[in-house]
Amino acid sequence: MTNSDAPRVNLGPSGLAVSPLSLGGNVFGWTADTAQSFAVLDAYAAAGGNFIDTADVYSAWAPGNSGGESETVIGEWLRGRDDRERIVVATKVGAMPGANDLRPGTIKRGAEASLRRLGVERIDLFYTHRDDPDTPVEEIVTALDELVREGKVREVAASNIGPERLAASLEFAEREGLAKYVAVQPHYNLVSRGTYEGPLADVVAAHGLSAVPYYALASGFLTGKYRPGAAVDSARAQGAATYLDEPRGPRVLAALDEVAAAHGVQVATVALAWLAAQPTVAAPLASARTVEQLPPLLAAASLELTEAELKLLADASD
Repeated sequence: MTNSDAPRVNLGPSGLAVSPLSLGGNVFGWTADTAQSFAVLDAYAAAGGNFIDTADVYSAWAPGNSGGESETVIGEWLRGRDDRERIVVATKVGAMPGANDLRPGTIKRGAEASLRRLGVERIDLFYTHRDDPDTPVEEIVTALDELVREGKVREVAASNIGPERLAASLEFAEREGLAKYVAVQPHYNLVSRGTYEGPLADVVAAHGLSAVPYYALASGFLTGKYRPGAAVDSARAQGAATYLDEPRGPRVLAALDEVAAAHGVQVATVALAWLAAQPTVAAPLASARTVEQLPPLLAAASLELTEAELKLLADASD
């Protein structure tokens, strides 16, 4: 596949045409060192991928890290490429230790720091990382709009936001003629559906936004490598294994196994294809620590599930 014929989806009402798989940057500078990160980014781009997701806080939780490591790695990678304009880089603000709010000053300082680490003149998609109920939506939206007007941010979006605050933000932006959110990034996958399906998805649909779900593979559980009695060497193994203790965890794995076998693909491919087929979802978000982990993620873009298969998976996860 060449870059020119790679599949693209439009992100909400924006002018951003992005890959149907967003590559998560949370592992860069954490479980993937610079060389590994570059290899994954190179392979993703070579396959036609153009939608890279990161955040200023990645990976402040890791011993010896303070945040900004992922953005720095991505910035170094971008500087070695001649197709920067083809790459859509999304980052976030509001969860950094000591700056975990959405006051206007925090948003502006966060954007400036991200621009420096990424080495770019403009952030393509700038998310509020999580809502800050102590800051009025009017202040948040106005601060984001100023970044857009200054040319430092192209489009704005919101992660981890509730339906009421999302609706209020969109209505204020519309009323005042300010930059509006074009996408949301919710926690959403086959074994975690309740936080998105319902009121939040309804607001997203009503306003023509797109969803870019994170934890699309449930911390690796939906890759199928976590089975009863199986030991997996991964930083996320404990979180993923908890799904085995829920009645629907094994049910979902069984349904995924059945559909994957029918198509001759891996379980992760089916899980992502199910998510991509859901209303309002534009591009599930998944990360790869090694190049070998990428192909089943990328394959989801070309896998079309039947209505019966989509129902089988949905029923198993209810």
